[in-house]
Amino acid sequence: MANDAQARPAPDQVLTDIADYVTGYHIASESAYRMARLCLIDSMGCAVEALNFPECTKLLGPMVPGMMFNNGVPVPGTAYRLDPLSAAFNIGAMIRWLDFNDAFHGHPSDNLGAILAAADYVSRRRIAEGGKPVLVREVLTAMIKAYEIQGLLLLDNDYPNRGYDYDPVMKVASGAVAAHIMGASRDVIINTISNAWADGCSIRTYRQGNNTGTRKSWAAADSVSRGLRLAMMAMKGEMGYPSVLTYKTHGFYDAFFQGQAFKFQMPYGHYVIENITFKFVPAGNHGQSAVECAFKLHPQVKDRLDDIESIGIRTQKSLMRIMNKAGPLFNAADRDHCAQYIIAVGLIHGKLESHYFEDDFAADPRIDQLRGKMTVVEDPRYSRDHIDPEKRSKANAIEVRFKDGSSPLQAEVEYPIGHPRRRAECVPILEAKFRRHLARRYAPRQQAAILELCADQARLEAMPVNVFMDAFAL
Repeated sequence: MANDAQARPAPDQVLTDIADYVTGYHIASESAYRMARLCLIDSMGCAVEALNFPECTKLLGPMVPGMMFNNGVPVPGTAYRLDPLSAAFNIGAMIRWLDFNDAFHGHPSDNLGAILAAADYVSRRRIAEGGKPVLVREVLTAMIKAYEIQGLLLLDNDYPNRGYDYDPVMKVASGAVAAHIMGASRDVIINTISNAWADGCSIRTYRQGNNTGTRKSWAAADSVSRGLRLAMMAMKGEMGYPSVLTYKTHGFYDAFFQGQAFKFQMPYGHYVIENITFKFVPAGNHGQSAVECAFKLHPQVKDRLDDIESIGIRTQKSLMRIMNKAGPLFNAADRDHCAQYIIAVGLIHGKLESHYFEDDFAADPRIDQLRGKMTVVEDPRYSRDHIDPEKRSKANAIEVRFKDGSSPLQAEVEYPIGHPRRRAECVPILEAKFRRHLARRYAPRQQAAILELCADQARLEAMPVNVFMDAFAL
């Protein structure tokens, strides 16, 4: 450990590992690029779907009204053209708003706000100067690396149990790859991510219990925009803090992690993006299989709701901690992370759509009546399998018992449809989800053009990112 009397230390190993990975690692896996394309189109679909919700759209646009740029970064589904930092926030908030984007110990697609903003900005600047644009292939590369950095930093380092949100990890991942897109050296990337760690952690209050609110839908956007800002500052020569993690007392480990160093299950590669989970209902990741159970039981219970005596739910520890909520639910952000709410809606309707979390829909008395009949317990096997690297299951089971003593109805799903083990089954549904989201925002001709450019992997990769972004603009 360094102290004030010693020479400035060498950068912490975690910093150099990330910088070396971003600048030097060659991704040889074409399957990783195919997954990145799917993650990209799913994220863009989630972004334009969020534009149907005023709580999201009120936060969009320039921070100062009227500050638009003729050659600015386009915000998908809107007429906004913004500076890169504002665009990163806008795009990031849209992608995350409905909690419908992909997941892996957090939501790595949150980083796309910074990645797309940086890539589009650089591409337009290069073209204006007579240079070559940034291609979508480079965006996919940045995605793979940002997913990997965020995923592996979160995998064995439990922020929620310490009371913290994931914000520093998103700043690190976004800042590192955005800096690289902008042409940063290894040393500049180290300075970027050291400043990201120096920001520390924010608390999770806005994600928990009766404090849950809409900040959980824009917190990631704030973080990735901040990561991009730190990268831009480092590009101007702003210094970094080499022992930001390990410095005694005042470093990140001592200040936030009780002196414990980060743990890593594997070196950086392309594991995370190839093991991503896609969502097919707009709700918390740990409850996806629970909703699938509810959908299975819907045909048998929809006409017997009043006859239900009890509903037993077996689940994993993570759902118990994050989505097990009794009592009043105060807003859409509260409801989409309540296992009892999403199960009740699934049992009643056999589907779960984004507007089902709004106040008018939630006023249906049947929802709270069913919630009041639910008991949630942890299944130790589910919890073990959830953290088993060979499985990473997201298991849930539901048992519905009736007042007349008839045979209970049961459903169990260990791997929800978006899980890597069900990839062949999920891809057509993922593409249908994308088409559905586009249809609610764009005229038929623009829908068709977007679908055509996104369908061909090789064509998409060779496309300038500014052309890609213009295709989604209004």
